[in-house]
Amino acid sequence: MKLTNIYKCPSCGAPIEFDSKEGKMSCNYCGSSFDVSQIDEQYKKYEDTVVDETKIDKEYCQFDGYTCGNCGAEVATDETTTATFCSFCGSPTLIRGRLTGALKPQYVIPFKIQKKEAVEAYKKWTGKGIITPSCFRKESTIKKITGLYVPFWIYDYDVDAYVRAVGTRKSRDRRGDTIYEHTAHYSIGRNVSGSYEMIPADASEKMDDKTMDLLEPFDYSEMKPFEMPYLSGYFADKYSYDMEEMKDRAETRVKNYIYEEARKTIVGYSTVQMLGSNMNLKRKRASYTLMPVWVLNYEYKGKKYSFNMNGQTGRIVGKLPKSFAKVAALFCGVTAFSAGIFALLGGLFG
Repeated sequence: MKLTNIYKCPSCGAPIEFDSKEGKMSCNYCGSSFDVSQIDEQYKKYEDTVVDETKIDKEYCQFDGYTCGNCGAEVATDETTTATFCSFCGSPTLIRGRLTGALKPQYVIPFKIQKKEAVEAYKKWTGKGIITPSCFRKESTIKKITGLYVPFWIYDYDVDAYVRAVGTRKSRDRRGDTIYEHTAHYSIGRNVSGSYEMIPADASEKMDDKTMDLLEPFDYSEMKPFEMPYLSGYFADKYSYDMEEMKDRAETRVKNYIYEEARKTIVGYSTVQMLGSNMNLKRKRASYTLMPVWVLNYEYKGKKYSFNMNGQTGRIVGKLPKSFAKVAALFCGVTAFSAGIFALLGGLFG
């Protein structure tokens, strides 16, 4: 069994968590608070003895477990878990071997939206659907909302592009009683260069790519150099795909951006037909970064639904199911109301 990190209060020894409101490590037992760097420095001694899991045989990992540093119970994890909770004592637990060496993130955007704020937002969101099943508003469902740090690769690129197009310009002139229309065709070429920074691509197999794209943007001005205590009190995963496996997603976005910039320069034509482009991309940097997301997954009548909130900005992405019983009741109610109106009108004008 390998030990895990549990950050404890220097004042009373109770487990402490990151407080997204204060931006500090907070003790729920004695009320003390500490800077993240202060707590991280106290645990630096562990890094010299931590096993880098990129160097461990996969077969070994499958049979070796983790022990809670607070109560000694076995901590249940899967192969990507980096931060979780002890199912026995509830202590926030970090799998430190998956957060060091080649697996250590360079940056983190800390949670800014507290759980109670996420819960209130979820209640308002479900309240918008008058035909949403009532089970989605039950307290037992709401308690399943979890804060998750999602792994991203963030890329910086320089790009040179040559874009080809054909444009037309139309003109008219009159000769006597006859009007002539002329169409001139032009071959168009544009050389465009640009630099793009902070292009994100989520690297988690568990998270839906489209959902993660819709949760953007994150405010990179609040990005911090990674320190483990930021994860205490939340769930977190390590990346499922490395920087080379994710580069195609980032490069596709960069190509689309530069293509649109080139297209904007082609003006003054009646019609424009884009023919294609040649692009040369140079990657300057790829940074492993953790992003905050509030997540609630739910299954209803065999279909999976989810509520996702950007844990920094509060942006919500999700889809609510429809209760067929409520749809039928609503339809019957509207039908009965309509019938009543017609009957009243019939009585007035009959």
